Amino acid sequence: MIELGNCPKSFTTDQDKACSPVETVARVKAALAEKCSGVLARTDRVDTGRLGIPVFVSECGPEAREVMPTRKQMGKGASPEQAEASALMELVERFSYFSFWADPENFTELTWSEAQARWPGRVMDVGQVIRSVGENIGPDKAVRLLDLIRWRFHPALNVAAGREEYVPLDWFKKLNEFNGSSAGNTFEESIAQGACELVERHVCALIDRSRQVTPTIDPATCGDPVLRRLLDCFARNGVTIILKDFSLGYPVPTVAAVAWDRKTFPALSEIVFTAGTAASPVKAAIRAVTEVAQLAGDFETSRVYEASGLPKFTELDQIEWLKRGGVVPLDSLPTVEDGDIYNELTALARGLADKGDTLYAVDTRHPELMVTANYNFVPGFDFRERTPHRSIGLFVGRILAEDADFDEALEGLDVLEEIYPGAYFLPFFRGLLALRMGDPLYAAACFEESVDLQPADAERGLAVFYQAYALSQMEAWEETVELLDRAVSLDRECREFFNLRGVAHFKGGRYELAAEDFKASLDIDSGSPHDLANLGLCHKFLGNRQEAEDYLRAALDMDPSLEYARDHLSELMES
Repeated sequence: MIELGNCPKSFTTDQDKACSPVETVARVKAALAEKCSGVLARTDRVDTGRLGIPVFVSECGPEAREVMPTRKQMGKGASPEQAEASALMELVERFSYFSFWADPENFTELTWSEAQARWPGRVMDVGQVIRSVGENIGPDKAVRLLDLIRWRFHPALNVAAGREEYVPLDWFKKLNEFNGSSAGNTFEESIAQGACELVERHVCALIDRSRQVTPTIDPATCGDPVLRRLLDCFARNGVTIILKDFSLGYPVPTVAAVAWDRKTFPALSEIVFTAGTAASPVKAAIRAVTEVAQLAGDFETSRVYEASGLPKFTELDQIEWLKRGGVVPLDSLPTVEDGDIYNELTALARGLADKGDTLYAVDTRHPELMVTANYNFVPGFDFRERTPHRSIGLFVGRILAEDADFDEALEGLDVLEEIYPGAYFLPFFRGLLALRMGDPLYAAACFEESVDLQPADAERGLAVFYQAYALSQMEAWEETVELLDRAVSLDRECREFFNLRGVAHFKGGRYELAAEDFKASLDIDSGSPHDLANLGLCHKFLGNRQEAEDYLRAALDMDPSLEYARDHLSELMES
């Protein structure tokens, strides 16, 4: 069980830490070199220096690349030392998280009822699972649904209550992905940071959906010397930045920041919209401002960042709602600031509990590295990428369709039909199951049936996409393009829609249209090596030799295992 105790701060310049970033970098690099030498390739500063706010990356070594989907992690801070420490701990956080999930020894696989029988009185209340999706369903039906799956149970610390409970951890992973993972110098520091990030994602999701007017923070009240210097870095370069109070009555403050440079937007820069949450308003504002610097590429490099907790805006008139709202001083935001991180964490956890929200934390330290890492979650908390139309049946059905044995999946979907008669997700999941069983024709029919049942455009777009994907498995490329045109019209933020349409155009020999789609996919996620390679192939077949070589090299730099990209690059080099 995680043991929490006093954790006095010894570094408070721009972030609150149990030790200085210089000590963190030295200790963690030494541990990586001694115990996990293939995890870190290097750290490097990557900002241009224009703003004067440092940004670092940590590059994955071969051992990390085996378990992690990302190749580089970014780090932010007001000083080079803190930015490097941030990038390094981001690598530790993700390497520990993915290694934890890859080890079956960490889990006991049981149905809900089996877990209750094995650990009587020690399993999380089923009401927490119900709360996690905000569904109006009785506990008996919830248990019947949860008994359709063997869950991966693991102990988690209920932070406010100070007790260990067994939880179906993969349920929360399915809902939250790796939102809530954290690392730090101590458990107190790591869990507090993870909890703050959960609050940040939750309030940002609520405000993004409602577009409610929130207070604007008066920059004249940002008198902390570090924060003042950071804001001056923007002002000195003609970059506009607006700070907003997104706290929404939660015990810790959340500061949102929207920034743009009229001199370089849109040719060389983007509108950056992000947020930061911390124990105090000053530290929340510093997190938000340094995050802007991390995402912006100094507002001069044409860098395309990937939206996460908040959406991306492409036109200045889209941010007019953020300019509204009364002006408030920074110190009017809530705070749990204390000289001891344990006291801050306790105040945060109890403040959440007073609102009916329970903070859980799991120890995810890598068994060899043993640098503190956690997975944290709050049942009922939201984040922007998650569908608002959720239920236990939705997620259980997805697991049945994607992972369960065929007969077990069919029986489970029949139970879902009993509990959710006529539910919009049932034909969709039957299509997924048919696709997995190798019947794309029946799958396409199921997806087509599901389209008009979906509750919103995003879900309709996904159903149309899967219908197109099923047809692509039969190489019906023209029909695939027609369906993907509709999918894109329903949701222009999904990279996979553009990627598959690019493939379909490529198969039809329409290389210019294919290139446009692969470029659109990269505009959404610039870290896709397959899209870079595909764009390179388009240019090769269009006769644009130099562009083809550049894109293929960029793809191979990002993922050296792309043999088809290597083969085409070799052909170009030899011709």
